Amino acid sequence: MTTAATSPTSDPADWIEIGRIVAPQGVKGEVRVYPSSDFPERFVEPGQRWLKRPRSLTPEPVDLVRGRHIDGKGLYVVQIAGVNSRDGAEALRDAVLMVPASDRPQLEPDEFYVADLVGLRVIVQATGDEIGTVTDIFAAGNDLLEVTYYPLNVENSTPAAPRTVLVPFVNAIVPVVNLAEGYLEIDPPSGLLSP
Repeated sequence: MTTAATSPTSDPADWIEIGRIVAPQGVKGEVRVYPSSDFPERFVEPGQRWLKRPRSLTPEPVDLVRGRHIDGKGLYVVQIAGVNSRDGAEALRDAVLMVPASDRPQLEPDEFYVADLVGLRVIVQATGDEIGTVTDIFAAGNDLLEVTYYPLNVENSTPAAPRTVLVPFVNAIVPVVNLAEGYLEIDPPSGLLSP
């Protein structure tokens, strides 16, 4: 994978976070990365990436020399050019690996980036009622959308206290995702939205 050299900018919309450095690995400068990308090539194929340090606003270019997946841990171990010691690796703890937003791989029609789903309005398909907002996504057998749900008090039609609901992200329950207009529609099974 080759990434075109892009002028650094601090605008978050220009970047995609692909993983967070969580710890050094060994004594030769390798780091452990917790991925936030479903594309393994981002961690195993050599090439340019961008690194945003914890107190920095602008990512800096780095070269990924090599990487490998750690089975059973959900982590990657990567070597970044110029980082050759445990101290150098420790200095990168909590830094974020990024790629330019223009470097997004093409997705299938029914695939979505997590960052694009968070913040979408949630509408019940049968009634057209807007009931909440997607606040997170959890990987499971089927991904789960965390929705901050704003139920109506049926007795007096006033909003009740918001609560969190986990909605399986499957076509039968989430048949419509409209990124352009910022919403998704759900067809909730009986009991999904019950207290």
